Amino acid sequence: MDLKLLAEKVSEVYAQNSKIEAVLLGGSVSRKWNDEHSDIELFLFWKEPPTNEDRKNPIQTVKGKIIDFHPFEDEEWSETYVAHGVKFEISSFLTSTIKKILNAVVVDFDIDFDKQCLAAAVHDGIPLYGINLLTELKNKVKDYPKELSIEMIKKHINFGNRWNNRDALLERQDWLMLYSVIVSVQTNLMAILFGLNRQYVHHPAFKWQRRSLETMTKIPKDAYQRLSSILLGHPRDGINEMEKIIEEVFQLITNEYPLLNLSDARDKALFLRPKNE
Repeated sequence: MDLKLLAEKVSEVYAQNSKIEAVLLGGSVSRKWNDEHSDIELFLFWKEPPTNEDRKNPIQTVKGKIIDFHPFEDEEWSETYVAHGVKFEISSFLTSTIKKILNAVVVDFDIDFDKQCLAAAVHDGIPLYGINLLTELKNKVKDYPKELSIEMIKKHINFGNRWNNRDALLERQDWLMLYSVIVSVQTNLMAILFGLNRQYVHHPAFKWQRRSLETMTKIPKDAYQRLSSILLGHPRDGINEMEKIIEEVFQLITNEYPLLNLSDARDKALFLRPKNE
């Protein structure tokens, strides 16, 4: 099934409402990453708050079956439904809210992942309706600010004290805590790489990790295969590999920002809690 074509047809239904200023196709379909498990993500930008009727009428028109229908929360209206055998994820915002959020990211350098996800959706999304507004919004997020890149690095360069206990957790076979720590550190590394490559985070849990890394140039060699092996191989090998990747990421940061002082962060990242004699 051509998900982009289906999204275009459904967007025409939404565009009949005069309150809607723009419809944007986001998610994996907009990035051409979609597979048989993908849904359709539509972002709707409204002149004024939609009523429940505004939100439900298009679903009825396309003969959709509602899965979730959430009230206004965190400046967003959202609903999920199935139509034509495909799941639709709908996110609605006031246009004024979207402009405010984008300003927070590109002007105030707010690294909040949820806000960055909206910036990424606008940056990568496909306009389906309201081309003038969407062109304006895309121009706002076209250039990823250097200051935001540095903030992403500084925020995520501390891997936490539990990482310093990695050998103890391994020897004790505290697998649940050890893998929780490994995932946390790998998550921080992904955040750093997004910032270093000046790409907006498009999912708070770094979904589509392989695809994302393929779009980056400033990454450790064979990054995806090595990061995967950390989770899939023997934990001792995984820890050793993680330490190597951390060293390489520090070097990448130094290459890009030679004046950024990373000595304390590097020492903390490589520190191991000593054994009792």
